[in-house]
Amino acid sequence: MEYAYSTFHRPVHVPHRLTFWGTRGSIPTPGPHTMRYGGNTACISITGPNGQLTVLDAGSGLRPLGHSLMPARGRTLSADILLSHTHWDHIQGLPFFKPLSAVGNRFCVYGAAQEGVPLQEILRRQMDPMVFPVPLEALAATLEVHDIGEGEISLTDFRVRAFRLRHPGTTLGYRLGPTTGGREIAYLTDNELGPGGTYPVSDDWRDRLVEFLAGTDTLIHDAMYPDRFIKVRAGWGHSTPRQAVELAAEAACARLILFHHEPEHDDATVDELLADAREHARRVAPKLIVEAAAEGTGFLL
Repeated sequence: MEYAYSTFHRPVHVPHRLTFWGTRGSIPTPGPHTMRYGGNTACISITGPNGQLTVLDAGSGLRPLGHSLMPARGRTLSADILLSHTHWDHIQGLPFFKPLSAVGNRFCVYGAAQEGVPLQEILRRQMDPMVFPVPLEALAATLEVHDIGEGEISLTDFRVRAFRLRHPGTTLGYRLGPTTGGREIAYLTDNELGPGGTYPVSDDWRDRLVEFLAGTDTLIHDAMYPDRFIKVRAGWGHSTPRQAVELAAEAACARLILFHHEPEHDDATVDELLADAREHARRVAPKLIVEAAAEGTGFLL
């Protein structure tokens, strides 16, 4: 399935392809009731014109991404992996990413330290022999791990900026623009737009967030809970589809893709939330295109 938006007129440039490999939050939910939107946890790939790979989050969707890359064994692989944060649903695919088992492959992982614990140590603990048979140090590929915070990151194919989100722990959202020209996207999963929770962000956080997003074509945003549940989920670090619509409207984004689907929601429930979000968009931002992230779908930047 291809998003219709990818066929719109675009300036002449070498395209990058974005693909969803995992769209779910909290825990994988495979089965017949989640086949259309998918059951894997967060993972998005962007392939550059020369095959360079950029990955957003390393949830269980990283495993099928890795399998898709293995036929290219005749050449070495390299990729930049941007982690929003280190909750399990955003890193659990890393130990099962097959390209890490091949000598000559090279991967750079970027993300925030948590409460003084460096990112590399967090990833090492996930693969401690007590809970996983292969330690991080035994991987055949070269793995570089970089602690980052808010600010700019230089990658091979992208200009990247990071912004701290409202979620337990240190969680980063990313804005990416291809260096060759093209549409910019923003990836803001696990982000609480409502009043719940106490987070170490400035009083003008919302204004700064809108400024961070200004000029972004596509916003991929957390939309985990329906409005009727958000009050009892205050402080959990998530948003509703309507809240995501309002942010996209405020930042004048052209398109919003709802992401981080609640594990209890089957395809029919996601359909209902999408329909409600589109109806809300017709009232507050009539030109906004609203979609729901689905595994296997993608578009060109």
